[in-house]
Amino acid sequence: MEKSARRISAAAAPLLLLFLLCSLHSAFAGHDYGQALSKSILFFEAQRSGFLPHNQRVTWRSNSGLNDGKASGVDLVGGYYDAGDNVKFGLPMAFTVTMMSWSIIEYGKQMAASGELHNAMEAIKWGTDYFIKAHPEPNVLYGEVGDGNTDHYCWQRPEDMTTDRRAYRIDPSNPGSDLAGETAAAMAAASIVFRHSNPAYSRELLNHAYQLFDFADKYRGKYDSSITVAQKYYRSVSGYNDELLWAAAWLYQASNNQYYLNYLAANGDALGGTGWGMTEFGWDVKYAGVQTLVAKFLMQGRAGPHAAVFQRYQQKAEYFMCGCVGKGSRNIQKTPGGLIFRQRWNNLQFVTSASFLATVYSDYLSSARKSLQCSAGNVSPSELFSFAKSQVDYILGDNPRATSYMVGYGNNYPQQVHHRASSIVSFKKDPRPISCRGGYATWFSKKSSDPNLLTGAIVGGPDAYDNFADHRDNYEQTEPATYNNAPLLGILARLGGGHGGYNQLLPEVVVSAPRQPTRAPAARPVTPAPVSTSAAPIALVQKVTASWKSGGKTYYRYSTIVTNKSPKALNSLKLYINKLYGPIWGLTKSGNSYGFPSWIKSLPAGKSLEFVYIHSASPADVSVSSYTLA
Repeated sequence: MEKSARRISAAAAPLLLLFLLCSLHSAFAGHDYGQALSKSILFFEAQRSGFLPHNQRVTWRSNSGLNDGKASGVDLVGGYYDAGDNVKFGLPMAFTVTMMSWSIIEYGKQMAASGELHNAMEAIKWGTDYFIKAHPEPNVLYGEVGDGNTDHYCWQRPEDMTTDRRAYRIDPSNPGSDLAGETAAAMAAASIVFRHSNPAYSRELLNHAYQLFDFADKYRGKYDSSITVAQKYYRSVSGYNDELLWAAAWLYQASNNQYYLNYLAANGDALGGTGWGMTEFGWDVKYAGVQTLVAKFLMQGRAGPHAAVFQRYQQKAEYFMCGCVGKGSRNIQKTPGGLIFRQRWNNLQFVTSASFLATVYSDYLSSARKSLQCSAGNVSPSELFSFAKSQVDYILGDNPRATSYMVGYGNNYPQQVHHRASSIVSFKKDPRPISCRGGYATWFSKKSSDPNLLTGAIVGGPDAYDNFADHRDNYEQTEPATYNNAPLLGILARLGGGHGGYNQLLPEVVVSAPRQPTRAPAARPVTPAPVSTSAAPIALVQKVTASWKSGGKTYYRYSTIVTNKSPKALNSLKLYINKLYGPIWGLTKSGNSYGFPSWIKSLPAGKSLEFVYIHSASPADVSVSSYTLA
């Protein structure tokens, strides 16, 4: 190489320099954010556990974890594997769903324009369907399936797992406010996503969120003190105060219930929302996210009498934003190439999360026609957004190594991802079982590229000096995670679709959901109130007709009146009943729905039927799924 270089003539040198400059410009000429968005959503299909649907697009994966929860007497089939292993960790999974939902809430219009909104919503629902199963009782939540110690001892495809699939839960005797709070936030945020397309499902999610928040607030404790096997992998270093505020903020956003707004104001100081100035945001530390949401409420004019407290939240949100752009009193560390650097293991999780907050806050400021007030000078919304864009562009290849840290995007991306399923031949190509240790000997140690492309995965990323080693055993840099990708969905949609000219501070129209708490959840027993819903021409009215105590529990008898308000006879009726924990009389069950009892063939105009049920919880969620009129 040296000898060849010496032969380049002085006349040819300028041409070579021009060629190199053009090549560099071509490499950094811009990115296809729409393509990156499509790929980043596709990654979640590779992380699916359970029975895969008929429209599964990542075809090298197969069904897995089909007995999850069985030993505990509960169905925990489904959900997501968090990273390159085969454990289902509840805390990062819930954060993933919250951030995917926030992405759609802010930038759903751009996702729809790119044709990816449906896929993003399906990715959320895969998570929330699992959370519904994992929350079988108001004060019980399953927070992990499998454990990292036995899982990491093996290198197997999810389809071949021989590791322990024990399920771990929190309950009043073994609390986990951080886990329950984050799951409440996920359910509340997702309820907004499905509010228009699937209102019954949206209500179901919101009801779970209400109960989970009550559980988190009343029975306080760190989840990793109850689920101790999580400590080595997802220790809750920040505790649970941030998750309580985070859940309250999302419940207010989802329900417009003033209780949660008051909770944020009354507990802002005690729980750290107004006190902690942060330089990170992620699955463990939620303060910057809470502060950004509360600042949004303030700028929307929704603070009510709490403006002074919410301004202190906003000051901390702006502390974070100023630190991101390098104009704060404490700035976030960056690599020589300009990437946020927080830690050497999976650093990109903090990059995508911080970039998402900067993106939404820049749009809030733009909508409010304000700028960011930093200690080193004012920052315009466009400058804050440019920072977020620079981080995404770095991930996609605009960096000193010209490496894309999204698998399958660009021409130079990681080939040896630390991921069991992608590194082992597909079960569909070779169904012979991979043994626990045999996977290490045969597949983990291979120096060749992965046999299955883990499209869209964001890996851990480079070190503090922009260095990166593409080796399967380099888990700190080559392992992907769902929570790396989740915040990126919104930013990529925003970058690909533009602002769209709408005001992001215009509040979403919230329809009041039944059974909203009316007093402090921490001390609230079950206080059932009449519930009335209707799907014209059918009216449903529920009420408590009796209550009694037995075995230390209070039981309620609920009566539900179904009235045909139509001038025509009601020939068939299907009701969907969720959160039913006891016996029911007066209906016939068929599959997942309920219909007329055997003695009623049709319901004449203006007539009613009654059914009753008994349990020790709040009223069941009853809705009309279908009906036919004569």
